[in-house]
Amino acid sequence: MEVTLWGVRGSIPTPGPGTLRYGGDTACVEVRGAEGGILILDAGTGLRRLGEAVRPADRRLDILLTHLHVDHILGLGFFAPLDEPDVEIHIWGPAAGHDDLRSRLARYLSPPLSAVGLRDFHGRLSFHTVPAGCFEVSGFRVTADYVCHPGPTFGYRIVERDSTVCYLPDHEPALAAGGRFDAPEWMSGFDLAKDATLLIHDAQYSSEEYPARRGWGHSTLSHAIALAQLARAEQLVSFHHDPGHDDAALDLLLARAEPPAGPLRCVVGGEGMHFTL
Repeated sequence: MEVTLWGVRGSIPTPGPGTLRYGGDTACVEVRGAEGGILILDAGTGLRRLGEAVRPADRRLDILLTHLHVDHILGLGFFAPLDEPDVEIHIWGPAAGHDDLRSRLARYLSPPLSAVGLRDFHGRLSFHTVPAGCFEVSGFRVTADYVCHPGPTFGYRIVERDSTVCYLPDHEPALAAGGRFDAPEWMSGFDLAKDATLLIHDAQYSSEEYPARRGWGHSTLSHAIALAQLARAEQLVSFHHDPGHDDAALDLLLARAEPPAGPLRCVVGGEGMHFTL
């Protein structure tokens, strides 16, 4: 698998001189398989640049949305392949109430929020409700499970051959466990992250910021490290950076975090980072 980070911010895009190294686009990750399958995890503003990099041979794209908060779908209207009639695009998202996924996305991609609606694109669009559990898509074995974040939110575990990517961009793992990280049976996302080759995980808050935001559905870097160690992940990538944290603040969060015990490697997620698994 080839994994590329196109957007790593949370809540709102944060362009500017303070975010040049790690980037200011919101959540979007590309996963390419050995057999040519392409999964796109979330459709934040990083999706625009991903769309510019789509290759002529890429005729099918599967977009897996974790949830429909605006920072995770903001790039859809600017994704060039949506307007390509020869490209087959499948958009997957969690169920919510009686409205189907297309109807819920159309609320964003329609006036007065958008000058362009879903019906105005010429690509071959299909919409799917993500089944909780395991399913196959584009050569990957995907497991989706609900995780601790306000509103219906999925985390994803993606397996190809001997490699596993776990994607938990908006996540508060120990909320139900009272803040403890020693009880896997109470830990949101544990089964998805177990033995992952690469864990991409929410690390929005500093330890000082978190108490006032407990229950908002996000983590600290220390929480992400604790889950990664409990799950025996090989590498942790911090993600969903707070819009108030510039590059220097992200460096400081990593420097101040308690070093992971054992073989776990930890890096701050940045746009353009590429991982070969």
